[in-house]
Amino acid sequence: MVHHKRSRQYNTAPHTFAVITAVLLLSIFLALFTGRYPTPGISFAAFQVENTLLLNIITLIRMPRILTAVLTGAVLAASGFVFQMLFANPLVEPGFLGVSQGAAFGAAGSILLFGYAPVIIQASAFFFALIGLVLSLYLASHFHFGGWILRLVLAGIAVSAIFSSGLGFIKYMADPLSQLQDITFWLLGGLWNADWQTFFSILPVCSASLIIMFLFRWRINILSLDDRTVFSSGISPKWEKRFILLTATAGTAAAISVSGLVGWIGLIVPHIARRVIGANSRQALPLTMLTGALYLLLSDTAGRTILSGELPLGIITSITGAMLFVVILTSPRGLGESL
Repeated sequence: MVHHKRSRQYNTAPHTFAVITAVLLLSIFLALFTGRYPTPGISFAAFQVENTLLLNIITLIRMPRILTAVLTGAVLAASGFVFQMLFANPLVEPGFLGVSQGAAFGAAGSILLFGYAPVIIQASAFFFALIGLVLSLYLASHFHFGGWILRLVLAGIAVSAIFSSGLGFIKYMADPLSQLQDITFWLLGGLWNADWQTFFSILPVCSASLIIMFLFRWRINILSLDDRTVFSSGISPKWEKRFILLTATAGTAAAISVSGLVGWIGLIVPHIARRVIGANSRQALPLTMLTGALYLLLSDTAGRTILSGELPLGIITSITGAMLFVVILTSPRGLGESL
């Protein structure tokens, strides 16, 4: 029964990839012509008349923002998939090792010290996100309780608590009329500041992260097994897991340094991909990347179109992510077949 089910999933894999890719490309095309100008919604006025302002909006504002959303969504979703597989836990996500809280602390500290300067905020968020990862790995290597996975979990909890406390102190010290509002808005997540400079600033790290995770997708199946089983096959699970986790976290740090705290993508999208195509990471990881890119693109497009003012991206992903999570949990299979 299980064998026939997996065979059907493998047979439908090319069709699934083709459909998701086509939907993603179509969504990118439509998003270029979706916004508040010249009229709310989708408008193809750029094809009808020569409109220099509209062309500038499309090429200088919408296009880099769309590409940033696609890249960010793919990285966050793929990182969530890697974390869930390597930790054998369907409830972990990219910010698991203090990365998200580290980025939030760095961004808030930058706003407090230097004001709302996007480049400095991005650099500070990225730096402290990596600090969160390094601290988690360092503490886990010095803990004397449990196995490596449990020590990483405990270290991530400790590091996240430290950065959360620091973030609370920064918010307390911030000017409530200016700085506190900027900090709160960044924490809600969004791509309103995305431009070509922003996109190219995260492209190297995010691309490298995606490529490495894609190339190692077949080994993730093995590394998700018990350490003794992995070691018996001639693989050093400890160092390979560290390398892949570092790769996923670096990509996540780069992504959230631009998007702010955008949640649920790394948690929900991997489950959707595994439900559609199976748990084998050779097929599920690429589908997760495509689905994550599509999910964040649609969320961002909706956020900047639904209301006259922009709705923070984190709110959109939280609402839709929570609804999808409820659907998954109330289905007969629950999370049981997601790993």
